[in-house]
Amino acid sequence: MDLIWEKLYKIAKGVQNSRKISNYVEAGGVAAAILSSSGKIYTGVCVDTCSTLGICAERNAIFHMLTCGEQEITKVLAIMPDGHTGAPCGACRELMVQLMPDSYQGIEIMLDYEAGRTVTLGELTPEWWI
Repeated sequence: MDLIWEKLYKIAKGVQNSRKISNYVEAGGVAAAILSSSGKIYTGVCVDTCSTLGICAERNAIFHMLTCGEQEITKVLAIMPDGHTGAPCGACRELMVQLMPDSYQGIEIMLDYEAGRTVTLGELTPEWWI
């Protein structure tokens, strides 16, 4: 497994910090790290609310990347509450596809960190609806 995955995992794990913010908001159940095409790593945590105002960790990390002036993703790693990695949800996949409509297929996703199993976003999302 490429050493960058280990770095992404450690950085995501470092920001996870699952906690209750208020009676209505929890944060950090899921943490994500994304690698941009420039080689910079951006992180985000999920923010869960009692309404639809929350956000997934992957989209939070993507918005962080966009805020910093970048828009190309090469790798995505998300750590679930149980400590295992997993695939981005449909909304996160859709954002990545819309962000990179001509090249989203090549974005690498860490599915199972322990096994070193990765897939591409193109494999997870073979045909875009547009």
